Amino acid sequence: MKKIYKISLLFLLIMGILGVGAVGGLYYWASSDLPGFKNITDYNPPLVTTVYSRNNNVLGYFYKEKRFLVRMDEMTPLLPKAFLAAEDASFYIHDGVDFTAISRAFVANLKKGSRTQGGSTITQQIIKRLLLSPEKSYKRKLKEAILAFRLEHYLEKDEILTIYLNQIYLGAGAYGVEAASRIYFGKHVSELTVAECALLAGLPQAPSRYDPYKHPEKAKARQLYVLGQMLEHNWISRDQYNIAVDQPLVYKSMEDPSWQHGAYYLEEVRRWLIEKFGEDTVYNGGLNVYTSCDLKHQDAAEAAVKAGLENSALRRGYRGPLKELKPAEYAGFLSSEIVPESELRPGKWVQVLVTKVSKKEALVKFGKYAAKMPVTSMKWCRTPDIKKAPEDVRPVKDATKVLKKGNVVWAKLDKAFFKDGSEVNFNQVDPDTDKLGDVSWLVSLVQKPVVQGALVSMDPTNGEVLAMVGGYSFGESQFNRAVQAKRQPGSAFKPIVYSTAMDNGFTPASILMDAPFVYTDMEAGKLWKPENFEGVFYGPTLLRTALVKSRNLVTIRLARKLGIDKIIQRAKDMGLKTEFPRDLSVALGSASVTLINMVEAYSTFARGGSRVNARLVLSVNSAWGDLLYESKPEITEAISPQTAYIMCSLLKEVVQHGTGWRAKVLKRPVAGKTGTTNNEQDAWYMGFSPYLLTGVFVGFDQLTPMGKWETGSRAASPIWVSYRKKVEKDYPYADFPQPDGVVISKIDSASGLLAGPDSKETFFLPFKEGTQPTKTSVGADGDSGGSGTGSSEDLFKQTF
Repeated sequence: MKKIYKISLLFLLIMGILGVGAVGGLYYWASSDLPGFKNITDYNPPLVTTVYSRNNNVLGYFYKEKRFLVRMDEMTPLLPKAFLAAEDASFYIHDGVDFTAISRAFVANLKKGSRTQGGSTITQQIIKRLLLSPEKSYKRKLKEAILAFRLEHYLEKDEILTIYLNQIYLGAGAYGVEAASRIYFGKHVSELTVAECALLAGLPQAPSRYDPYKHPEKAKARQLYVLGQMLEHNWISRDQYNIAVDQPLVYKSMEDPSWQHGAYYLEEVRRWLIEKFGEDTVYNGGLNVYTSCDLKHQDAAEAAVKAGLENSALRRGYRGPLKELKPAEYAGFLSSEIVPESELRPGKWVQVLVTKVSKKEALVKFGKYAAKMPVTSMKWCRTPDIKKAPEDVRPVKDATKVLKKGNVVWAKLDKAFFKDGSEVNFNQVDPDTDKLGDVSWLVSLVQKPVVQGALVSMDPTNGEVLAMVGGYSFGESQFNRAVQAKRQPGSAFKPIVYSTAMDNGFTPASILMDAPFVYTDMEAGKLWKPENFEGVFYGPTLLRTALVKSRNLVTIRLARKLGIDKIIQRAKDMGLKTEFPRDLSVALGSASVTLINMVEAYSTFARGGSRVNARLVLSVNSAWGDLLYESKPEITEAISPQTAYIMCSLLKEVVQHGTGWRAKVLKRPVAGKTGTTNNEQDAWYMGFSPYLLTGVFVGFDQLTPMGKWETGSRAASPIWVSYRKKVEKDYPYADFPQPDGVVISKIDSASGLLAGPDSKETFFLPFKEGTQPTKTSVGADGDSGGSGTGSSEDLFKQTF
């Protein structure tokens, strides 16, 4: 220490001898290559981009450094004072360099024989972090002092302090006070107490050493020091000090919602942002992104898709255990599958170990819990037959035919029981205080699906996408089947064909023949013989009935009469973007499309003739609040209001009397159409009302049959119904408005003429004014259509 003391005195003596001239020389030496400091005044640090739902809930974050920009007026007033107390109490007095603090630190370091205190002001710390290298040298310190002095004469004090509080690293991945407040206390800086402000203010000196999660005692000691400094400078009262000292510090992080809800939606927004603004801006620019995602809709959609795909998987039978363990491996598995008690609730899926199997049940374990799995929960484990419906295959009645000791399988928690046999009422259980260690469980055998699906729900009035689901699990597959997968829509395409017919001389009462149809492709040497799904032919058929019952042969004949070019042009007018096969197969939905594009096309019907593009991102603001992007509805006229109304009326009939019957449960005016492709490889359901348009797709990622009867009606429409039941009551009852130029007539189903007194089956059908029948049926047979041809060897039988 004496040696250091002598060297320091010698240094001071030399400085005194050199005088002003030497100081001037040092200034020139240090400032000869100073970096420019004015870019600090345009403060633009790496910031978190925040994506919001339509109700301003956070959907997710994108960032490289977790920093949220906050202004001084957004902080609790004592937070800046706490940092000044800890780092630079004379901040509002000095000109960037505090010579008193430097002298005090110099003397303290001499006494200790090492560097234990620093004399850098907050302004100097900003210069060091933003402009200079971290090297320790006299020249760097001089540069720091010169630049700090210059910065103080260029910015206001509050501006400098704002930069510091947003820039400083406070440990645990937190950059700036807002991020730190969220990570350590789970709240915003406007909500911090004095005690919490002091804790954060103590971190800059050594974030790792004072990390409250790892070193709570050291963090507390540093906090007490900061509180003492605040009291000494009269920035808090004695009462505030005492309260802060006694306040327990509870550490918890604010939950990061990213990828928790609406992961597929968030990912699509991320991809759009990068394409629009670039990756650097998205991850560093602190954008505020406002989307049309409605979390109520999103959560309902995700739950519906998840349940629908799980049910679909059960209809295809049991694939076997996840793994088979030897007795020596049991303990290791049970110790690794620990589920927190707070998560043990009915509906939770857990991996269980089968320990014993009898005919009527299996005994299983997970963690420290025992459970029974009755054979009644295994009925679905029958061996599938792709040519038969699941209910036509004998169900499992013997658990030993399914499971054996050592199997690891998925189980769903159903009920829990106390030792006395009474059932646990989870509505009265507090997950934070009630212990469930002594309960036993009743569970069901389940399995995760391999089949995938997607859902898009849009407000047709403005194109806002309220919900988007791209698959069963984003964690397992990020491929978004709502926007990236192109699949054949099957009969869900038929409304486009029939809308074309309404503008080319046909009406809902026109009659065509439902009869065998064979086309010979002379060049390929192939025969094409399309069929109805049921394999039955119904003879002369109203176009109304052909659409409601999804009759393929009538649709083919209709397409042949209209011409392929007109159908393709109508599809393009309605916004479908794909390559269309130029043959009759296009009428049965052989062109591959994305689900979101199909939703856009169907908006033409829901909107009364004009289509609207889907909108996920509504607006984007910069970190400072400047508007960078704003979307508005993009609307294009596609068909006449009269044609749109006629199609809505016919598609409502599909729900009431056809394959969309499951949607009747809503008891509202709903229009819809199912779609299924060859061997049930793709299942669709497109359903809408004037206020909400929803499309659902189900299918394997690779073209694979889903099994007999896995149609749009059975595989897709239940997902649609499950979702809509959860949100429908948020909308007032509304039907499709009837435009001028449309009349309703009562039609005889057999003849297509006005119904007479002897008509057996009648329908009220819409017509463009002037096209309705004028003659009354007298029991005569209706006209029948002619034969038609087709030309695609690749055309699969399209159904529903």
